[in-house]
Amino acid sequence: MFPNTGSRSRLLHSRATLSLPGGNSRHTVYFPPYPIYAVRGEGARVIDADGVSRLDLINNYSSLIHGHNHPKIVEAVVEQAHKLLAVALPTEAEVELAEILCDRLPSVEQVRFANSGTEGVMMAIKAARAYTGRRLIAKIEGAYHGSSDSAAVSTSPAPNRWGDARYPTSVAEPGSGPGTADDMLVLSMNDVEAGRASLRQHGSELAGVLIDPLVKNLAFQPASPEFLAMLREETTAAGALLIFDEVYSLRLGFNGAQQALGVRADLTALGKIIGGGLPVGAVGGSAEIMTALFDPRPGKVRLAHGGTYNANPLTMAAGSASMKLFDREAFDRLSLLGDRLRAGFEEIIRITGVPATVRGKTSMVGLFQGRMTGGTYRDVVAQMKSSPAIVERSARFFEHMLNNGVFFGAAGFFVLSTALTEADIDFVLDKTLDGFRMLATLPD
Repeated sequence: MFPNTGSRSRLLHSRATLSLPGGNSRHTVYFPPYPIYAVRGEGARVIDADGVSRLDLINNYSSLIHGHNHPKIVEAVVEQAHKLLAVALPTEAEVELAEILCDRLPSVEQVRFANSGTEGVMMAIKAARAYTGRRLIAKIEGAYHGSSDSAAVSTSPAPNRWGDARYPTSVAEPGSGPGTADDMLVLSMNDVEAGRASLRQHGSELAGVLIDPLVKNLAFQPASPEFLAMLREETTAAGALLIFDEVYSLRLGFNGAQQALGVRADLTALGKIIGGGLPVGAVGGSAEIMTALFDPRPGKVRLAHGGTYNANPLTMAAGSASMKLFDREAFDRLSLLGDRLRAGFEEIIRITGVPATVRGKTSMVGLFQGRMTGGTYRDVVAQMKSSPAIVERSARFFEHMLNNGVFFGAAGFFVLSTALTEADIDFVLDKTLDGFRMLATLPD
């Protein structure tokens, strides 16, 4: 049972705190009183240091689109490892994955690889500034786009620094360089008219607008069609670039979020599933933009982009294998599993009467304690403040699921893999029903 002070995970965490601050290199993997330590994965399951097997319903926060150790991905990695681990030369593996992505994503004619979604977004921001010669990037208040200085602005600002609700203040994260906040314009999610006014006011200095069309940190809040249309209209009118962050939301459509939503971006940041479970990031766009910025053949490149492990052969091989496996049939099947899970969660809420909210699309599912209203960062914060029991109820449900064979994102995030079956989804729903019946006995 979790927690257990005598467990191997607890002992490993105590040991880890001596050499790692807080015991880890990644804040999202920690949960109190200690995280579970993994030792291996098998398809849809992850096995911890105490030998406990659980269904993995977070899949390394989306990167494991085929679950753990898919045989064809492992085979591709092993085959590549026998040839090259890393090299200061390009490889055919890089070309192959680039061709797959350019063929799959209508707005991506050329692509450059990096090592994380953070780097992909960072390079997209730099590309927009370099291409337009302007400094200002707009983003959504509360949206997470990685940890680079610009992208991290107003990801989780404190209420005393918010400013006007419709025209939020730009708030830099601790440790950011001077001027970081001044180079970012912050918009309120789905406020079409205020967003239009802000973009027009700053049009002459606007380099680009960065948007994730399904914002995880806003409880999978989707961007409205009207908001997306406004962003496309205003960036075009201003001569700025529209940047889609599809590190997560590539899952929204077989041909990516843009195809599913009917919007064509100028630049697209990628990561997670395109690496087959290995570290990856990318930025892509039209041949006109990408060549103008990155092509070194004229003799002087406009925007320098290097990295020891960019397009490393192991990731490229794994990514190609993964994307080939994620064909239209696999996409459709996985989306249906997401529909099944969301519908089951809704039914459980109806049966138990526990206040909760179901969100998400395709293979991304959210189950959040409390009845959520609104869809902005400030709405989320306000709900947490008005219902302090949400944190405790979320923790109790998370612990219940851990102790009944299901691992997911503690706040309520479920990101599915093709390794899951309908029987797995039904198992999750069965344990969720038990958990919600337990929650129904708790005070509000």
